[in-house]
Amino acid sequence: MPESAPPELRRRLGLLPATAMVVGGTIGVGIFLTPAGMAKSLGAPGLLLAVWVFQAAMALTGAFCFGDLAARFPQAGGGYVYLREAFGPRIAFLYGWKCLLVLDPGLTAALATGAGAYAGALVPGVPQKVVALAAIGAVVLANLAGVRLATGAAWVLAVAKAGVLLLLVGVGFFGSAGDWSRFLPFFERQPGSPALVPAIAGAIVSGFFSFGGWWQASNLAGEVEDAPRNMPRALAGGVLAVTVLYVAVSAVFVFLVPLEDVTSGETFAAQAGTALFGAAGGAVLSAIVLLSVLGSLFAFMTTAPRVYYAMARDGAAPAWAGAVGARSGAPLGAVLVQATLAALLVAIGTFDGIVAYFVFATVAFLGLTVAGLLKLRRGAGEPARASAWFFLACIALVLLVLGAGRPLESALGLVVVALGWPAYRFFVRTEPARG
Repeated sequence: MPESAPPELRRRLGLLPATAMVVGGTIGVGIFLTPAGMAKSLGAPGLLLAVWVFQAAMALTGAFCFGDLAARFPQAGGGYVYLREAFGPRIAFLYGWKCLLVLDPGLTAALATGAGAYAGALVPGVPQKVVALAAIGAVVLANLAGVRLATGAAWVLAVAKAGVLLLLVGVGFFGSAGDWSRFLPFFERQPGSPALVPAIAGAIVSGFFSFGGWWQASNLAGEVEDAPRNMPRALAGGVLAVTVLYVAVSAVFVFLVPLEDVTSGETFAAQAGTALFGAAGGAVLSAIVLLSVLGSLFAFMTTAPRVYYAMARDGAAPAWAGAVGARSGAPLGAVLVQATLAALLVAIGTFDGIVAYFVFATVAFLGLTVAGLLKLRRGAGEPARASAWFFLACIALVLLVLGAGRPLESALGLVVVALGWPAYRFFVRTEPARG
């Protein structure tokens, strides 16, 4: 009797859940911390708005490019699949190597630890690491119960935190705590502001980090209904929704707190909370950030393991990493890999420096993926996308700023990624087929 085929990922997700995954995976703790440093260094509300518009244009053109790729290859794995089709399995393996060993578990652990920290702010004395491990465990259990439950939870949290942010904006602008004069002069910088060029460079990097993560939703293309049509719409719609929220939240922070009174990201958020809600403002802001972080954790832990699933199906990772639960419909082995490594990082202690080593490589792979789209379009006799060239120019700028600001971390990240080249020969005995 022939052996039955292993379970495959099933297309269960519609446009709204897919869009929610983009929003949930993008809006994290960054929007609560970066506007402070950006506003203080730029010294003018108009410059802050200009940086957000630039980041929005970069993210939106990138979303168009990833939407094009998702329509061509509506499979689980996102960037791994696109790099494999454009440049072959070795380059794709390097991308998966980077994701598997440090970036994905590191970001998961960072989000979980952030949830623990803000839970500690809300309930003093609560064991923060226990909360972080419990948050990771909750996402694993949701995936074990079914991909619909995991993505549904991410959807609910994404809608909830977007709603809370909109409420924050509404209360801030229509309350009596702010002052419209704080937007004037709109483009003239505050006295004592740092040099303009370094300030803009730092703000661009901060803005990029706040927008980071929108591309992760493409990992779910193999589970989205009518993916060639819905994935591009989900990516573009999610980025547009995030842009509106980010501009509005940054504006309300400027409205509430004078630029000259801003000291740091943490005190900036506390000042805004106190201005809005009085003495309880710090706790209210902590609850908002905790909600945001949990939404990002659910979205990221649900989308990221699809890369390992795709690698396992190619023979570039152990078969168990691609095992799909018959009832859950989720790649449980891949989910457990990410969760286990992340839990280990949480238990060990601080790891933010480790994650920093791979930021440069992550940005570089984003650029390489979009360059792959240009290669694929040229091979198919299709015209190049103007959005791709704009996105690549933005990526080059971000890499230049990162390389100049963090040369050691950037170099070490590239070295560790390069170690995946000999590892490929060890893990992969035959060349996986494309398509």
